[in-house]
Amino acid sequence: MFDLSTLFPYPFDKKYSKAVAYFSMEFALDQPLKIYSGGLGFLAGSHMRSAYELKQNVIGIGILWKKGYYDQERNQDQTLKVTFRDKDYSFLTDTGIVFPITIHGARVHVKAMLLRPEVFNTAPVFLLTTDIAENDYLAQTISHRLYDPNQTTRIAQSILLGVGGAKLLDVLERQTEIYHMNEGHALPLCFYLMDKFNDLEKVKKRVVFTTHTPEKAGNEEHSVPLLNSMSFFGSLTADQVNKLVAPENGMLNYTLTALRMAKKANAVSRIHGDVSRKMWGGYKNICEITSITNAQNKTYWQDPELEKALAGNDDNALTARKKKLKYKLLRVVANQTGKLFHPNTLTLVWARRFAAYKRANLLLSDFDRFLKIANNKKYPVQFIWAGKPYPEDYNAINIFNEIYWKTKDLNNCTVLTGYELWLSSHLKKGSDLWLNNPRMYHEASGTSGMTAAMNGSINLSIPDGWVPEFSKHGKNCFIIDKADDALTQEERDRVEASNLYDLLENEIIPMYYDAPAKWLKVMKGGMKDVLPFFDSARMAIEYYEQMYLAQAK
Repeated sequence: MFDLSTLFPYPFDKKYSKAVAYFSMEFALDQPLKIYSGGLGFLAGSHMRSAYELKQNVIGIGILWKKGYYDQERNQDQTLKVTFRDKDYSFLTDTGIVFPITIHGARVHVKAMLLRPEVFNTAPVFLLTTDIAENDYLAQTISHRLYDPNQTTRIAQSILLGVGGAKLLDVLERQTEIYHMNEGHALPLCFYLMDKFNDLEKVKKRVVFTTHTPEKAGNEEHSVPLLNSMSFFGSLTADQVNKLVAPENGMLNYTLTALRMAKKANAVSRIHGDVSRKMWGGYKNICEITSITNAQNKTYWQDPELEKALAGNDDNALTARKKKLKYKLLRVVANQTGKLFHPNTLTLVWARRFAAYKRANLLLSDFDRFLKIANNKKYPVQFIWAGKPYPEDYNAINIFNEIYWKTKDLNNCTVLTGYELWLSSHLKKGSDLWLNNPRMYHEASGTSGMTAAMNGSINLSIPDGWVPEFSKHGKNCFIIDKADDALTQEERDRVEASNLYDLLENEIIPMYYDAPAKWLKVMKGGMKDVLPFFDSARMAIEYYEQMYLAQAK
């Protein structure tokens, strides 16, 4: 039997001694462990780091993805190539725990690996795999690809995370008091707990839920007969499920069901809280939806020398360190693309997951106007894009390729591949401007700008997600005026692109070159104002105070 007493290398802080299990489909914990795709994983990784630093009684439950999300490479013509390769990790501990769960009426064996806290300075994280000899090949593939495009495989992955994670806690004989679902992927754990307690109120007492997106793709739903055939509901019959959570028109929405089976839920910014309550408030029997704004771990993300220079009010040291970090980024650019960027040139970065609503190509939408900025010799600007589209989202892949083809002959523009923790860190520490231009009300939080600000990269953003809780235009960031909500989406895209160009041409670029003292003041304003509120220590504390210790209503 695995010895639970060896799990934590620290005594718990009494304020955070309530036993919590945090279920997430992805964790971005450190560059070598490739089990994440984007912001959801970055958020989960920072949460686990702060739980470690605060000595909280939290363990993570995830899946050990054999092929990760994917490896982002290039075709012969430099367009995007998606590659899947097996990955092995010597730093994980084999717990020796193997146990069965039921998927599609069949027995599937689950093995538990452990990321110990001392490896990456995180809370302990158990990672589940079905890629073991006890299973046939089909069962082994369940834990191969994060967000597998096959519908039944995706459902099986949710069962693995939810039921497998909950059963692991029982095998460990850990007296877990709170089950935290980070997004709806782990929903089957609620039905596992119904099997265990046979009482919805007892389940609600133990479950909290974080919803991360208003996007339809992020609020998964499937037909009740399909889920029932996949053993999604454990021993509950379809009739019992219908009475319990009242699926709409025979379709079970993961988010709505989680809201009906949790004691409390949270959105991930104040704006997202408003959006979520509007989305789900008309449905019966849902729990309270509050908001806890996402944050990122300063210890992991902020450059220590930048932090020291800011604290000492040493502007010379701050600018010198920033230039050195910028030079390191530009060496990455040169190595990957063969383009030599200049450290004295204003450098703008757009880097995040490629999805249509994030508008990676908004900057190019009026290409003549973009070229006017890009070809300005008096006020030169360097542009970098980076990000991973979902591997089967061909529209997003086409956007990546469109940006490449449109800018490949411009010596001051480039598109990088391999947007993971390592490259993200270089981009945030080396860039001058961090561009965020999603469609308004679609970015639940968008945490990348937080870690950019920690490292002296000024946010240039639409006022969505976390940004309104931080922003002071011209003092700690630059805000792109949003279009009238009454306009069509096409008109809003056009207006906001024009507003972006105006802001770059008339305020941002001239300030960088003609008023460097003012630029430095804005940069320092962002570094000072982003902390401590947007450090994940605040977030991890709020989860205990507002969610884990809260009583069910």
